[in-house]
Amino acid sequence: MSGPATYEDANLLLKLYELRREEKLRQARGWFEKTFKVQSLEEAGKIAPPDSDENAYVRMVTSYWDMAATLLNTGILHKELFYQNGFEMLGCYARITPILAEVRQSFDNPLYLKNLEDACKEYIDYLERQKPGLYAQFEKFMRS
Repeated sequence: MSGPATYEDANLLLKLYELRREEKLRQARGWFEKTFKVQSLEEAGKIAPPDSDENAYVRMVTSYWDMAATLLNTGILHKELFYQNGFEMLGCYARITPILAEVRQSFDNPLYLKNLEDACKEYIDYLERQKPGLYAQFEKFMRS
């Protein structure tokens, strides 16, 4: 981690939180958390078919967290400050992981949600240093 967090870091984190409160994204996040528990792209297509509100919800949630992950990966967002409050990003990652390879293959885009994946892997390493097994426990909860 690079030095202590600053007021600017805190303001950026608060801005991300503010964006999460936008009504449509709030709806999307609620649906995603309650409903998106899939193990295949076929399952995802059944609960979030193309051109449906649910499909838009998946794209909204994953792209929001991929954007936040980009800020982490580029050093714009202070990692440790984010890690204190960013479990929802890990929840998104846990839900999308079972189908990520399939989605990338179907889009012919190996970089799809790569920022999210890279940031979450680093975040998971951070958590494991704090308490071994914590992410496995969290992931099991998120997929149940």
